[in-house]
Amino acid sequence: MNIQERMASCQLFTDHDHNYPEEAEALARARQRGKALCYEINRLHPDDLEGRKSLMKQLFGSMGDNVWMEPPIRMSYGSNTTVGNNVYINFNLTVVDDYKVTIGNDVMFGPNVTIAVTSHPVHPEKRKEGAMFALPVVIEDGAWIGSGAIIVPGVTIGAGSVIGAGSVVTKDIPANVIAVGNPCKVLREITENDREYYYKDMRFDQVEW
Repeated sequence: MNIQERMASCQLFTDHDHNYPEEAEALARARQRGKALCYEINRLHPDDLEGRKSLMKQLFGSMGDNVWMEPPIRMSYGSNTTVGNNVYINFNLTVVDDYKVTIGNDVMFGPNVTIAVTSHPVHPEKRKEGAMFALPVVIEDGAWIGSGAIIVPGVTIGAGSVIGAGSVVTKDIPANVIAVGNPCKVLREITENDREYYYKDMRFDQVEW
């Protein structure tokens, strides 16, 4: 199997496999391209919205309409990440996207979120060999990822769910729940009560907006 086939089948791989030098070189160029685009985005003047949008379209594998991103951003490739419509990305998103990251429509990210699809063997002797593995991450429509959350390889976050600030998401989270903690666990479902109260005892109908 070549490198991409190993990634797709969740097998161990290295991104500098000497058995596939042309593919390894192509991956290195793709990583360098992603880093360069992130660099260009991060150094733009905040008023240059069109320049940022143009670079974002080049960075992501695909990008929907009405996507807002606050730099800085860090990505391994960028091209392995797809972004839907009406997505808000706050400061300091880090995405280790050696493999597929899928971000749905109407997703919100707080500051300092990390998404990683790649990991390494636990045993130190095996880590020295340089092997790694990658599992896709999926964030479904309408999810809100709180500030400082970490999402590890192979996780799917269900539609509409909220991940609490500082959570470490190690397992799939179902749709329409609030999940918090390290490791992240479901706290409760999102209910009709949440249509009336936006925070603790604060009601939507008590404010003008």
